[in-house]
Amino acid sequence: MFEGKRVLVFGLKRSGAASALALHALGAQVAVTDMKTKESGELTEELGKLPEDIGLFLGGHPEEALKGVDLVVVSPGVPMNIPALLLAARAGIEVISELELGFRLFKSANPLVDFYAITGTNGKSTTTALLHFILERAGRRAILAGNIGYALSGFFTLPEGPSDIELPEEPSPVVVEVSNFQLEGIRDFKPRISAILNLAPDHLDRYRDVSAYYEAKMRIFERQDDGDYLVLNADDPNTQIIKRKLENANLGPKVICFGRGEGKKTKIFGLFALGGSVYVNLPGMDIELIKAGDIRIKGAHNLENAMAASAMALLAAVPAEAVREALMEFPGLPHRMEFVRELDGVAYINDSKGTNPPAVLRSLESFGGKGGNKNKNKKSVILIAGGRDKNGDFHSLRHEVERSVKLLVLIGEAGGKIAAALEGAARTKYAKDMAEALRISKEAARPGDVVLLSPACASFDMFRDFEDRGDKFREEAQRL
Repeated sequence: MFEGKRVLVFGLKRSGAASALALHALGAQVAVTDMKTKESGELTEELGKLPEDIGLFLGGHPEEALKGVDLVVVSPGVPMNIPALLLAARAGIEVISELELGFRLFKSANPLVDFYAITGTNGKSTTTALLHFILERAGRRAILAGNIGYALSGFFTLPEGPSDIELPEEPSPVVVEVSNFQLEGIRDFKPRISAILNLAPDHLDRYRDVSAYYEAKMRIFERQDDGDYLVLNADDPNTQIIKRKLENANLGPKVICFGRGEGKKTKIFGLFALGGSVYVNLPGMDIELIKAGDIRIKGAHNLENAMAASAMALLAAVPAEAVREALMEFPGLPHRMEFVRELDGVAYINDSKGTNPPAVLRSLESFGGKGGNKNKNKKSVILIAGGRDKNGDFHSLRHEVERSVKLLVLIGEAGGKIAAALEGAARTKYAKDMAEALRISKEAARPGDVVLLSPACASFDMFRDFEDRGDKFREEAQRL
């Protein structure tokens, strides 16, 4: 498939290194290009993995790197509109994302492999991990990849990779979390079951407007047909616009919805929450699946994630009992409403993955809010927020901050912008680092309160990534 082809990989972090290694193993002539330099030390780990005959163009994306190239593979962190990639497209060179490369490699190894793909503004990682957990609990040997786990193409340099998929009767499903950045460069990517969990403004530092961001997300189903499924959130107005468009056009995948059944005709749902239970209303199945309180991961947003993963699993013919048992066991993921500790009656919660205002809203609603853990003391949250702004709409947080936040502790570059947007909504203090933010929070907290890290921002001004930020929160909270 790639033997003898000249391939240039843009971006040399996790996805780029995986692409380069897989292509090299398959006989391609590979080169990589990255804006970072060797001297910066930021690529040391990745460079150490590359064979010596892989070409390097570091410190920029020079036009000469495209000379004689047959294929360009783009990592998620590289925008598709940079001059070198526009030049490649004008020259007739095929430009694809690492997601597309991984899909082609898997399908080449075993055409019967099914892809279950999940995107959305928030909740992707939890839903993807939960779906994988359900499949594993049901005895399916599933593969977890994409934005979570390994890069898809990375499996082709592992001993237990796709070459080991030899189950023509029931091939191993690939459960993949996909970002809008990865979807920008797809061509053939075609999931058997896909899901768009929700759509809200995000990454507006990279897209011209919110419509362009939504359009990138919607590419997840562009190759699906009426033999495939698309799972959508019935409570999200933006995903329901997609549903109406597909129904009016009478094309594309079959649409299955999940959501809250209150005040609605439950026949529009595949799964719905009503009266403290989750029900299934799918062809040949009309049952109560589980009591909402029995789902191990808590919060209104996690109820949505649980319904989305369950819908996908049931559509994949997983027995309802296996889904129910998995929902009762799945512990959730680090940095996503992760309980860290309780000290003097105060809970410390790490939600470092809350990197945009809609995610913070969902987290705050878990404390005294819609469908969450109702707390009689509504203004019980000490919220630590801030970081690198992604052109987020912090004004959208005002109502929920006024309702539930007793103290707003701000860190990072966006602290001033957040303070201006939320002026008067809550008492506000600034902290120079995470340690000071935790000390301020502890002084203000009283029994029954919650100290919540949910930044509404990217982490790169002060931390390596959101995991690093969450780890620092956890460490400092344990030191208190």
